[in-house]
Amino acid sequence: MLFPENESQRLEVLLFSKNPNPMWIYNQNNLRFLDVNEAAVIHYGYSREEFLQMRITDIFPPENVSIFREYLGKRHTNLHFSGQWLHRRKDGQIIEVEVVTHTIDYANYNARLVNIRDITEHKRIERTLQEQNEFLRRIFESIPLMIALIDTNGKLQWVNQEWESVLGWKFKDFQTGDVLEALYPNAEYRQDVINFMQSAQHNWADFITQVRDGDLLDTSWTNVKLSNGQIITIGQDITERKRTELALKGQAEREQLMRTVAQRIRQSLNLQDILNATVQEVRDLLGVDRVVVYQFDSEMIGTIMAESVEPGWRVSLGVEIYDTCFQTGKGAEYYQVNKRAIANIYEAGLTDCHIRLLERFEVKANLVVPILLEVGSQNPGSHLWGLLIAHQCSGFREWEKNQLDLLDQVTVQLAIAIQQSSIFEQAQTELVQKQKAQVKLKNALAEKEVLLKEVHHRVKNNLQIVSSLLQLQSQTLKDPEAIKVLRESQNRIESISLIHKNLYTSANIGQIDVADYINNLAASLLISYQIWPERITLETDIDSVNLTVDQAIACGLIINELISNALKHAFPNQQVGRISIALRNINNSIEMTIQDNGIGLPDNLDWKNTDSLGLSLVYDLVTEQLEGNITLERNHGTGFKIKFK
Repeated sequence: MLFPENESQRLEVLLFSKNPNPMWIYNQNNLRFLDVNEAAVIHYGYSREEFLQMRITDIFPPENVSIFREYLGKRHTNLHFSGQWLHRRKDGQIIEVEVVTHTIDYANYNARLVNIRDITEHKRIERTLQEQNEFLRRIFESIPLMIALIDTNGKLQWVNQEWESVLGWKFKDFQTGDVLEALYPNAEYRQDVINFMQSAQHNWADFITQVRDGDLLDTSWTNVKLSNGQIITIGQDITERKRTELALKGQAEREQLMRTVAQRIRQSLNLQDILNATVQEVRDLLGVDRVVVYQFDSEMIGTIMAESVEPGWRVSLGVEIYDTCFQTGKGAEYYQVNKRAIANIYEAGLTDCHIRLLERFEVKANLVVPILLEVGSQNPGSHLWGLLIAHQCSGFREWEKNQLDLLDQVTVQLAIAIQQSSIFEQAQTELVQKQKAQVKLKNALAEKEVLLKEVHHRVKNNLQIVSSLLQLQSQTLKDPEAIKVLRESQNRIESISLIHKNLYTSANIGQIDVADYINNLAASLLISYQIWPERITLETDIDSVNLTVDQAIACGLIINELISNALKHAFPNQQVGRISIALRNINNSIEMTIQDNGIGLPDNLDWKNTDSLGLSLVYDLVTEQLEGNITLERNHGTGFKIKFK
């Protein structure tokens, strides 16, 4: 700087020359450097003489010069200003700096004093932190779990997108509100949630969470407590899992009830014993106040045949009931196999006489399923024998569909028991009345369908027992290959079992509903291999064909093996695909096609001579059992075309 004239100027010179930060002075008119300190020479790599030959714009990267000139044109030269810029050192390195400038009078020049602080490293660290934060943010956003940050006062600090998507709330909704109060309105329940969060245990707990629209979700949460006292809470929607668990539990309960009722039928021909056991089992399973079996006579006058009632409620067994509703035709709907789930008797559109009858026994809600008996092949149709009814007396009740289906399945068993008991009683009478042998024979022939259905039913039950034994055995095994073999055996047994089920549930004994059978079989396979319909679609095109029982079993086993192969091998790596089944009448033959659009069989595979039990079984069933032929098509997947008489 110029030689100082006084102590104040000497101090200024000292502060300029000895300042650890780079400093310079430049002419505001032509932007030429007038002076620089030693720190600027060291930091930028130019000598003082080189600086004095340069303009300040020479320090900027070329792409920033015009921006700097535009900035100079807008500011007032008589004011100080600060800002952040990119500068270029002599070696070409670009640095980021923060500058503070002041207008000064320097040797009669309109000059500006510039103080520079290198913030390159600071900016690098700042960008690194921003990148890390953004990286973490993207991770948290992509995780399919609800994540929220809550401070020590219970205030919501941050949530990810999954949290907002599942619960319906937005983070901005809780800038002032209490998030826990919105999610858990009940104060006592909310305190349980708070206690769990503050415990910060490394385990999951299930809670019922209320979303924004008022619906309730089953959720599961765990928490991580940070060193500053804040809590990261992590959750997931388990509604579907809970629904599946309840469905499996309900299925197990239904199967247990069916086994109990079926066992009663096999053990006893006494209808009253069977009815008494059934109403007790149903009441225990559904948790209702009363279950009754209600029988009609020819005049549609009803009688309570069996009852199981919770202590404290009025007993209806033995009470004379005169119900004019059914006599005036209100019971006709049950001839069409209609069943009803009534949550509130006053809102179900019931007649006044019906409501008065229910009020007599303190009923608030009920399930009603008809007990229908098949008349026989000579007189097609069903006979309304009576009703199986579950009453809720303690209050109104919303029923689940599977509960109504459960009663429906029970009535099938009861119908068999009633018909079986009827046959037994008739046989006893015919043994006593030998002179009515002709009548006995005629009635026995009329009831042959019942007996045949019972045979098919028992065969189906025995096959299911075998399947259950295989399932139990598989649970004791560790070898995946052995478990797979047992599951494949179960599927084969199930394909045969479905035939017998189709026969004993068919309105015309001996006639198999082929389309229904194939659709049920294919659906069972998808469930067995845990395949979602969205991943692999199933298409069927089934003509009305007549198959013998042997042919149906053979076709079922073939479909079982080929679809199982397709599900196991045709769509690797969760590939989406399609499986189609067609069964057509062509002239005097039947043509069955099973095709998929998967990856296809290996070109070098001789499928007729392979170690695969499934493919060998298919070939033997076609050629020996069906006495037909089979061809393999490898166009866009794998297709098997089978023809037989």
